[in-house]
Amino acid sequence: MVVTILGVTLVGFYIMLTGRNNVDRPGWLAGLVSREESGPIANPPAKLLKCEYKGKTVYYLPPRCCDIPSILYDEKGDEICAPDGGLTGRGDGKCSDFAQQRRNCSVIWEDHRKYK
Repeated sequence: MVVTILGVTLVGFYIMLTGRNNVDRPGWLAGLVSREESGPIANPPAKLLKCEYKGKTVYYLPPRCCDIPSILYDEKGDEICAPDGGLTGRGDGKCSDFAQQRRNCSVIWEDHRKYK
């Protein structure tokens, strides 16, 4: 009984530490998350969303403080565009319809680090 409880607890901690939904995540995402976690804490904290956009799966890194634009990645990890953020708050203009056209977005990673 104790071994079962310990095993379930360890699996729970593993899932919590490695992300909520690692199933169906492309390998390049690990590198992106690692870069985000090794950099300074963003304000607001960084997060990554998986969405559908124009019939394809995309990954959206929202904008952050101080005019940093968002980045939209395709399934291979190539940058598609900057939907919003930046100096104007409107991104690079290459996918200005992203906010209206995106579907089924879910957070697949969040930076839970805290300022010290």
